[in-house]
Amino acid sequence: MAGQQDKEAAKAAKREKRAAGKARRGQLFEAFKMQRREDPMLIPWMVGSIVVVAGVLFGIGFLFDMQWTLLPLGVVLGILLAVIIFGRRVQRTVFAKADGQPGAAAWALENMRGKWKVTPTVAATTQLDAVHRVLGHPGVVLVAEGAPHRVKNLLAQEKKRVSRLVGETPIYDVTIGYEDKQVPLKKLQSHLTKLPRNLKPAQVDALEAKLAALGSRGAAMPKGPMPAGAKMRNMQRTIRRR
Repeated sequence: MAGQQDKEAAKAAKREKRAAGKARRGQLFEAFKMQRREDPMLIPWMVGSIVVVAGVLFGIGFLFDMQWTLLPLGVVLGILLAVIIFGRRVQRTVFAKADGQPGAAAWALENMRGKWKVTPTVAATTQLDAVHRVLGHPGVVLVAEGAPHRVKNLLAQEKKRVSRLVGETPIYDVTIGYEDKQVPLKKLQSHLTKLPRNLKPAQVDALEAKLAALGSRGAAMPKGPMPAGAKMRNMQRTIRRR
């Protein structure tokens, strides 16, 4: 009886795995179709990468009379490069669509790789300006988005609130935008990953527990960009899994 149940459970797991794989392939195909409509140069770049890489390895192999051995490897590496190019161009499209929309910074933060602890909209205004709090190895990072003359005060107030609890823990502040000393949305994730590593994982966990008491204040904010951006977000996740 137990053996039969184990077999049925194994079959069910296989069915779920196949269904999940089919869903991922479907999402990837939809992502490809959407990106192709948005980006006329996608196909030339992808095909060109395969041809160039395969051609280079074929040429190297020709010098050593191994061209037909290296050609399949060149095709495989070319396909891998094409997938990377596809992912990068999708990411660029995603950020272009999200840029300037309320909640875009929160969306970008919540899609970061790594062990970042994001609390969106810890402070906000009725004009949809917002400050988001990020905890990680650098310490505390406050990310502001909205009109510069409004988020400046909002950011200063939140920094004062946080500093009362974190003591000597480093606090960094980032304002999204294209003016001097601001960080464009598309560079936000890389900007945070380049910050100094000041805390260990256990210290980050302790910091999170300490700041949980602060809660949030201000007007409600969207947790991400408009629906079009949300669709692209799902596409981006699918590509990262591939």
